Amino acid sequence: MDGVPNVTRADAAAAVRNPLAFIAARWTPDPRTVRRAALAALVMAVVIVVTGGAVRLTGSGLGCPTWPKCTDDSLTSTREMGLHGVIEFGNRLLTYVLCAAVGWAIVAARSQKPYRRDLVRLGWLQFWVVMGNAVLGGIVVLVGLNPYTVAAHFMLSTALIAVATVMWQRAGEGDAAPRPLVGAAVRQLVWVLVAVCVLLIAVGTVVTGAGPHAGDSSEVARMPLDWEMVSKLHAVLAWIVVTLTFALWFVLKAVDAPRGPSARTRDLFVILLLQGVLGYVQFFTDLPEVLVGLHMLGSCLVWIATVRVLLALRERPLAETGVPGPAEESSLTPA
Repeated sequence: MDGVPNVTRADAAAAVRNPLAFIAARWTPDPRTVRRAALAALVMAVVIVVTGGAVRLTGSGLGCPTWPKCTDDSLTSTREMGLHGVIEFGNRLLTYVLCAAVGWAIVAARSQKPYRRDLVRLGWLQFWVVMGNAVLGGIVVLVGLNPYTVAAHFMLSTALIAVATVMWQRAGEGDAAPRPLVGAAVRQLVWVLVAVCVLLIAVGTVVTGAGPHAGDSSEVARMPLDWEMVSKLHAVLAWIVVTLTFALWFVLKAVDAPRGPSARTRDLFVILLLQGVLGYVQFFTDLPEVLVGLHMLGSCLVWIATVRVLLALRERPLAETGVPGPAEESSLTPA
């Protein structure tokens, strides 16, 4: 059995000064490991949205009435707070799991050879979005679940999912300059689709802010809007997204586009139809909590599929030479 390698004082100092460079100098992950790490970060970004929805749908939004502690005297939930406190505090703990997943993605991307600066930057962007959203989540609690802050909290989570999806996609591509696979007119149509999808998600947060699920059993302010009218606007936007997706699918077939864009568009179309059916069922059954939670999951899947359609419009082959990373130049140099 091989002995444990000696760690010198210089090694320890290097690890403390720049742990990422220290790890990168001693470990080269398989490309599949990097992509799995990116996928783990994406999965956790979706999980935190769904569990956040569970907090709202169970009326546990103020289960921990303050932040960053759960109560003024306790960091964690107490027995007196009951199930609501456990649910809210449990969702806060999942933020640490999300941070761990994003951290793993950063470490894996930083250690990949050849060095991929784009992947490292996408990983760090996720980290800062998570930190910003954690602070915003605390503000949501401190202002008593104000619906406008809740909507902003969800939209920032949507931005996190977009960045995580891009990193996952880029981890499976090369690092050469992108080459378009379709014409400019098709790309413009997809950007319109993305814009309307963002508007659809934003209006969905307004539906939640004006609807009956306030997030807590106490008196919580709601957006002063007609909930049913906003829901109908949401449905109209959903049909516009479906129509644009079908039109894009037809155009891609007509111009004999590569299989990638067509397959991604087909996937988006199927997810949209399933999400639409779920939306109508929950509307006409008075918004049962389980269906609303599934609809939130569907929203995440629709957004991921939309971003993947956008990314499928170009390809990135492997570059002939990689960019040397800081760890390759010196394990002691900060990245």
